[in-house]
Amino acid sequence: MATDPDAAILIDGIAMPVRVRRSARARAYKLSIDSTRGELRLSLPARASLKRAIGWAQGHEAWVRAQMAAQPAITMLGDGAVFPLEGRDVRICWMAGATRTIRLEDDRLVLGGAAESVSVRMLRWLRARARAVLETETQELAREHGLIVASVGVGDPRSRWGSCASNGAIRYSWRLILAPPDVRRATVAHELAHLLHMDHSAAFHAAHARIYGADPKPARAWLRVHGAGLHRYRD
Repeated sequence: MATDPDAAILIDGIAMPVRVRRSARARAYKLSIDSTRGELRLSLPARASLKRAIGWAQGHEAWVRAQMAAQPAITMLGDGAVFPLEGRDVRICWMAGATRTIRLEDDRLVLGGAAESVSVRMLRWLRARARAVLETETQELAREHGLIVASVGVGDPRSRWGSCASNGAIRYSWRLILAPPDVRRATVAHELAHLLHMDHSAAFHAAHARIYGADPKPARAWLRVHGAGLHRYRD
């Protein structure tokens, strides 16, 4: 897949950048919104006219406007920001006299230090917490079911919540620490089930439910409805 230099269309008279991608497999133009980056994407066949494709996209101004309006607003992880931690809302509280160490006190995350670095430090704290919690839960659940996990890591993928390699290495989205605990654990069970079945067969789904200890469908439904919103939190 090749990428052309960014183009733009007008939305209410304001130029909106369009990330243009050519694909040998594409048979028609396609517009989409990347909710993680908040950007407009235009896919087109490899030999299609870029000028015509941009004109086609411009004709969908109303659709783009509606889609952008429906995207969740970005929340910066700075002082006063409210976001979900393990499914419950907490507020970031920067205090001039507090230590740099981030402390969870009821529904507040209290920290001091340089005010301008709050969001960066909060993101680092969340990633570290996610890795620690997910590693603990993964290894404990694996031991309960006689499974061997090679390693556990976290990242920030846009299109998946977890992945399991054939060598037993498991990676998760750190944003699972924002979701309710049952949703997080269902995702852990999902990846562990892949140690037994590297597919999504009936046998895999049975293993998923057995490892999780309950029906994982409600957790999957929660992620379908609320998962995109977990990407709104940035540093």
